[in-house]
Amino acid sequence: MFTSQTSSFQDSIDVEEREDFDSEELAGFTQKVQLSCYYTIYLYQGTRSEASGENVSWNQRRADSTASQDDFSLTLVDSSLPSEAEPELRTYISRRLSKGALLGGMGNIATVELSVPEQAVGCYCCLLEQERSPEQPDADGNGYVICFMGGSEKGLNLFRLELDKYVQGLRSSLQAPELQNLETEVRPYLSQWYEESVMHIHRVVQLVQNNISFLLHAALSHTHVEVVNSDERTKADVTRFIKAASLQGLSQQDTTAASLCKAISEDTLSDLSIDCSTSPPTLTNGISNRFCDDWIQAFLNAAERCNPFLLRQILENFKLKAIQDMNSLKRFVRQAEMSHYALFRCCQFLQGCGNGDVLLQNARAEHSDLPEACSIITVLEDFLREQSQAQA
Repeated sequence: MFTSQTSSFQDSIDVEEREDFDSEELAGFTQKVQLSCYYTIYLYQGTRSEASGENVSWNQRRADSTASQDDFSLTLVDSSLPSEAEPELRTYISRRLSKGALLGGMGNIATVELSVPEQAVGCYCCLLEQERSPEQPDADGNGYVICFMGGSEKGLNLFRLELDKYVQGLRSSLQAPELQNLETEVRPYLSQWYEESVMHIHRVVQLVQNNISFLLHAALSHTHVEVVNSDERTKADVTRFIKAASLQGLSQQDTTAASLCKAISEDTLSDLSIDCSTSPPTLTNGISNRFCDDWIQAFLNAAERCNPFLLRQILENFKLKAIQDMNSLKRFVRQAEMSHYALFRCCQFLQGCGNGDVLLQNARAEHSDLPEACSIITVLEDFLREQSQAQA
């Protein structure tokens, strides 16, 4: 009876056997990843708008670094790409702009072929438009095109939200005349895009190691996590990991996901505390279960290879498996209202999945207004409690 369930779970963990990545990417997962990453920023000008003296001076100084079209021009501001690769990127971006494929404030991810060692790399690009003046609301706007390159298109897509947010964090720094703060603010910020937008999950796994299961359980059970005696970056990393591992916002249309997002345990759960004054950190009030424990090795293996894209894919598979199990429990509970055999199957499922405590916590919150379902859930909670005491 549990063969298919075990097989499905193993498929979730074994990312390398899935079709989320192509064969070339999978080959890279078997060894430690040393990824090169690049950035580029361009000044975007709508040529039908009145050119300011500032923009004219930029064009005069960078005439050899400007690509002009009928309705816009693109001027290089700064780049970490090799000199032979940047014009190739500029041509690609100009082509995308001509087709209207770059919308203001919305990131676009694709694969580009450049004169870099990787040849084909994932490229995230976003057009940050400057606010139009009230006097010329219909004039073509100016702005900046931000490009981040590294890894693969599929890998960067896993971090689209983080990249969108990181680019928006640059907006205030781009208001300086002629970007006089290029060396002091803009360039250092752009140089850190990979560390700040992609590597946070890897840093958390490296920090807690085998205790990663406690964080996974905390994310699923809506337990608050407190980090003490650490720097602000570590605190932010843990917060972002918990948010990424939770089911909040996974699917707005899926009622199961919505119920998991809103579920609050009736039990008073103590905060999970991570004390970074020791090495490794000391975790207090940590709670885990077999379901979360089974994912530990997958996270550790991906972290050892320094592959943040694989780590994120594993995290997404972890969440997907939790949703699938929640759907199965809902179906069994509905059936158990009419069949004692279905109740027996429900008990077996909870015993086999290893995530019964979290599933029942969320099921009770979702079925709080359904007396018959709550009665079934109470029976199931008593069953799990008796099983736990027997094993203890």
